[in-house]
Amino acid sequence: MSFRFKILDKSQINEVIPLVQELSAHKVSEAILKERFAEMVTQNYECAVIYDNDKLIGVSGLWFCTRHYAGKTVEIDHVYIESVYRGKGLGKQFLNWIYDYVKTKGCTTVELNTYVQNYPSHKFYYNEGFEILGYHFLKKF
Repeated sequence: MSFRFKILDKSQINEVIPLVQELSAHKVSEAILKERFAEMVTQNYECAVIYDNDKLIGVSGLWFCTRHYAGKTVEIDHVYIESVYRGKGLGKQFLNWIYDYVKTKGCTTVELNTYVQNYPSHKFYYNEGFEILGYHFLKKF
């Protein structure tokens, strides 16, 4: 296996849709995801991906901003690696690659949200040195 990490070109953003759909318990249609990603790539958003040779197997969104409590930060979002590749250290390699990349952009902190029921991710992020700072709330209109 030959893994490659990179920032996906904005013109290729729709390639991640099948992986993003696998992540969420609340399925969002492909059409809506295409609309949302088209808008996201015009904002402070980039998409990091993992390839096994030419096969896309992992994804993480990167939202860049400055926050009063954290300084220049990146929020990693919709992190997903295909299940057959899990438990082999690839997630740790991916995050280390992301850390190195965002440091070159001046980030001093990394933030993330994870679904409450996604217990394996909680253990993984604790082991990565993340701390829980609060709850993420959502209200739809």
